[in-house]
Amino acid sequence: MDLPHWFQPLGGGVHAIDTGFQGDDFDAAYLIVDGGRAAFVDTGTAFALPRLLRALDLLGLSAQAVDWIIPTHVHLDHAGGVGPLARALPYAQVLVHPRGARHMIDPSALYQGALADYGAEEMERSYGQLVGVAAERVGSSADGMTVHLDDRPLLLIDTPGHAKHHHCIWDATSRGWFTGDTFGLSYREFDTDRGAWIFPTSTPVQFEPEALRHSVERLLSHQPSRMYLTHYSQVEDVPRLGQLLLDLLERTVTLSQDLHQQHGATPQRHQALKEGLLHLYVHSLREHGCTLSVQEVSQALALDIELNAQGIAVWLDRPAKNS
Repeated sequence: MDLPHWFQPLGGGVHAIDTGFQGDDFDAAYLIVDGGRAAFVDTGTAFALPRLLRALDLLGLSAQAVDWIIPTHVHLDHAGGVGPLARALPYAQVLVHPRGARHMIDPSALYQGALADYGAEEMERSYGQLVGVAAERVGSSADGMTVHLDDRPLLLIDTPGHAKHHHCIWDATSRGWFTGDTFGLSYREFDTDRGAWIFPTSTPVQFEPEALRHSVERLLSHQPSRMYLTHYSQVEDVPRLGQLLLDLLERTVTLSQDLHQQHGATPQRHQALKEGLLHLYVHSLREHGCTLSVQEVSQALALDIELNAQGIAVWLDRPAKNS
């Protein structure tokens, strides 16, 4: 059977589903299958529901086979589809970071926050309507908690830095972390003969670089063989990528603090941050062997650069930003 382009078996019972958010190869949900039981990690937006359910069909699984729906955090590109998916999978338990649980039950605050940022037209186009999950079906994770998929253990740990409501899931069977946004972003158009390239995300309002560094180091301490990124899909060669990610995080902090000293909280700082981030990424990509032009890199990373600059600004202007 020919598989659809958006469905990718990764081995070890793990499957990546391209949710289609913002185009191809940008936003992944994951389906883990073991012993005839299944779990989704991240869901994309509400518009991803047909693909998520079709993935079950492709594997010959019924709705009753899904035990867990686990968003890594409650940002809408990761968890906007949790409510519709839970409605379609009546036996699945939703497991979310304790800081995010209330937003899965009543997503109105999430929606209003995103509406203020994006506007009604963009919300309708990219996210659709948010659907809450019955409180009795929402459980909160705890740092070091283990749940099971059949006999397969899944360990959850608290990983702040990108968001305070972020946890990551360790799958000992595949020796991989489902990292959400904690282990950064890695787009396939930047792959070279050296492998994948990766960079940190500082969006949107809870960026804390020291907490993020600690979270990344915690992930690396398990000596993983692979990382399952939401943006985008599986990467290997983890020690190299981890060092690159931490190096770019340190350079991002230095750049941001220098520009804050020069410009303060002004519109000029925002533009300087965007230009500085682009220069930083282009320089790193050149070291990586990427031959894309500056203009091509700028176009590919325009959204991330804008959002990263916004998130950095919130961090810079937070009174206890370096505590």
